[in-house]
Amino acid sequence: MTKLKPLNPSAVVMPRSTEEVQAVMRLAYENGIPVVPRGAGTGETGGCIAMQGGIVMDLSTWDEIVEIDAKNMQVLVRPGVIHAKLNDELAKFNLFFPPDPGSSQMCTVGGMVANNASGLRAVKYGTTEQYILGLEVVLANGDVITTGGIKARCIKNVSGLNLTKLMVGSEGVLGVVTRIRLRCWPKPKARGIAMAVFDNLDDAPATVLETYQAGILPSGIEILDSSAINAVNQFKPEINLPQAEAILLFEVDGNPPSVEYEGSIIKEVAGRRARQVEWSTEPKRMAQLWEGRSVTATAAARVRPDGSRIFAGEDISVPLSKVADTLRTIRALGDKYGIKVVNYGHIGDGNVHTAPVINPENPEEVEKVLQLVDEIHRMAVELEGTTTGEHGVGAVRRQYAELEHGLAVKYMNEVKKAFDDKGIMNPGKLF
Repeated sequence: MTKLKPLNPSAVVMPRSTEEVQAVMRLAYENGIPVVPRGAGTGETGGCIAMQGGIVMDLSTWDEIVEIDAKNMQVLVRPGVIHAKLNDELAKFNLFFPPDPGSSQMCTVGGMVANNASGLRAVKYGTTEQYILGLEVVLANGDVITTGGIKARCIKNVSGLNLTKLMVGSEGVLGVVTRIRLRCWPKPKARGIAMAVFDNLDDAPATVLETYQAGILPSGIEILDSSAINAVNQFKPEINLPQAEAILLFEVDGNPPSVEYEGSIIKEVAGRRARQVEWSTEPKRMAQLWEGRSVTATAAARVRPDGSRIFAGEDISVPLSKVADTLRTIRALGDKYGIKVVNYGHIGDGNVHTAPVINPENPEEVEKVLQLVDEIHRMAVELEGTTTGEHGVGAVRRQYAELEHGLAVKYMNEVKKAFDDKGIMNPGKLF
């Protein structure tokens, strides 16, 4: 983990058409000027900062919903559309765009594409890439390509190399996404929440596995370990989460009979190991059960009066069977460096969020947290996981590329050169 030293950009542009993006890119290409595409800036990895100066291309104001094609279960949008606002509009047609990042009220769809965002409900609904049917992309030299078929409105398409998948998650190093064709799903009619309380940390991932083996796929499964439980109760004592080694929250959605059935199975499975299990489909009680998870990120920053949460090492992902070992190791590393760390995350897909809390004005603590974060990242790879499950690489995790991918990094660079031979697209990111 290294400290970043970004430069101020020479200019910020806010295009509102593909032609304007083209004009900027042609100017930048001819003069070798770096270009950094930017959405709402909600990312946590420095992905849209200007590492080498140049032009920051702010796409957040280009927020047009071009067309809701309800009869074909898809929507065309520009990159600045806010995720939550898109779902508000889709709801009028009984549709929704399933990925559910925590920054839904702020993040742009373009940013979600760039980082292949997911969130709480990735267990059932997957990540952004599974909903991208096609993209319009302006390349470094100003060329405009349409992936997924120039005229296509179909949902299935295996024609040609899959450039759509290549662009999703590329974090702006291959081109500027200017239009997005998204697949939509029918909006679920019912929802339920289960909370299970465990005195043994290992019982939590074991219960998740048994839930899957019982044929149940919840829309989301969240974990709070003892550090997160304590943080939430300190932040909002009225929530009064049970003191335990871990709490699991299961969310189920679908039609009403299936939700009730799946809830009953989860309650039965969790009850084999949990000290306490509660299931509800009543909106007020569901909100109460979910509140502890919803405030965890904020609560983490308050565990020290003089502290701030550091968004680093916050997004590792490991195999489900190794979640408990991961949490124990992170606790031990926190003790080793004398740093409070709050742990929570999307246990259903092994995505663990860690929240180190330090005084950022204290150079000694800053140095220690950098060492802590480095160990967390390396531990994740050693445990057959990854340094990032959903937030992306950006500038802060690029040094781990070869550790994770080995020789494949060489070919990633070759792909980058094929699209951006002058290296002007978002330099200093990914690898």
